[in-house]
Amino acid sequence: MKKIIAVLIAGIVLMNTGNLRAQESVVQEGEFGIGVGAGHYFGDLNTRARLNRVKMAGTIFFRKNLGNYIAVRVGASFAQLGYSDRYNTHNKYMFSRNLSFNTKVWELTLQGDFNFFRFMPGEPQYSFTPYITFGAGVFNYDPYAYLRGEKIFLRPLNTEGQGSTLYPDRKPYKSMALCFPIGGGIKYALNDRINIGFEVLHRITNTDYIDDVSTTYVESSLFPANPDGSTSNGLLLSDRSYELGTPIGIPGRQRGNSKQKDQYVTAMLHLTFNLQSYKCPTAN
Repeated sequence: MKKIIAVLIAGIVLMNTGNLRAQESVVQEGEFGIGVGAGHYFGDLNTRARLNRVKMAGTIFFRKNLGNYIAVRVGASFAQLGYSDRYNTHNKYMFSRNLSFNTKVWELTLQGDFNFFRFMPGEPQYSFTPYITFGAGVFNYDPYAYLRGEKIFLRPLNTEGQGSTLYPDRKPYKSMALCFPIGGGIKYALNDRINIGFEVLHRITNTDYIDDVSTTYVESSLFPANPDGSTSNGLLLSDRSYELGTPIGIPGRQRGNSKQKDQYVTAMLHLTFNLQSYKCPTAN
């Protein structure tokens, strides 16, 4: 009887050893992922971080594992952003300002991901972890607004006197800017091949013109009339308060707040696919 028990124990040990070796021979190299969700903007038109105009966002990324806790991620993301002073009912001046914008954002980032727990897909006890992430990147944007139903890009209009001799300190802004994403999320391994997750990522930027609003109103002489004598789009879109009543765009009066840069955030559901490799077996 003792011999039978000893044989059974030895068999169980050998089976577990074999399984462990098989598991150890699989290496989780990284993940390829996609994500969909929503994006939102914070800046001169949305100073209270209200979520009144949430728009679509998406991403694709590759995450290279440097262990069970740390990874490096390269990602490409897209977001639609926009806002309007019509939501600023709490502030009479901002509501009367009556400005609005929309823009598409195309972004490339490099980030570091740091798991709170060991994450090993295929191992039930290590299948879930919260994580934090931060990094740096670049993004493209080009704000536009609608005037009489027509889509008009705002950057070429220099609505705050950018590039003029009257305001030599205001340089035309570029359509590319830097962003510094910081955020966190959770992820769960459905099996050894597929994971799901949720992530919120906030971007600090180095531009105050995602919304085409930053400093003060300027002289109307910077926006000469069209050849047919009609008012130029630059003048009509630099100060839209006339649409609600008495214009408030007196030169030098505050139009935006240049001391604080624009920001944006995304919240997305992720679906990722694990990339695996195998260790060569070693002789005992």
